[in-house]
Amino acid sequence: MDTSELYARGLRRRKKLFGEADVAERMSAAGEFGAPLQNIINAYVYGDVWERPALSDDIRSLVMLGMMAASGKPAEFRVHAKGALANGCTKEQVQDVLLLVAMYCGVPAAIEPVRIAAEIFGEAADPTAKP
Repeated sequence: MDTSELYARGLRRRKKLFGEADVAERMSAAGEFGAPLQNIINAYVYGDVWERPALSDDIRSLVMLGMMAASGKPAEFRVHAKGALANGCTKEQVQDVLLLVAMYCGVPAAIEPVRIAAEIFGEAADPTAKP
C-alpha cells in the first residue's frame, strides 16, 4: 500500500475516532510547519498501526490511555479518552487502567488523567461545590 492510501485510510479512522472538527483543529494547529508531522500521524499512526488486527480498537484505546497517563501527557490523554469512549470503552475499564498507572507509575501520574476522565464521563465534581 502506498503512503497516499495509508494517509487516506488513517484520516478516515482518525475522524471516526475523534470527530471531523477535532481532527481538522489538530491538523491545522501548527500550520504548514506541522503538516509533515500530521502526514506521518495520519499515514503511519492511524493508517498503519491502528489498522493492525491483533488488538481490538477498545484495547488499543486503553493502552493509549495508560501510556499517555504514565508519560504525563494530559492533552493527549484527553484526546484519546474521547477516542476510547467512541471505541466503546467503559468508565470502569478506564478507571482500572488509571489505577494501574497509579500503582506502577505513581499516584501523581494518575491524578490529572482521573480528573480528565471524570469530566469526559460526565462525572466531574461541581467546581463551585464546597468540600
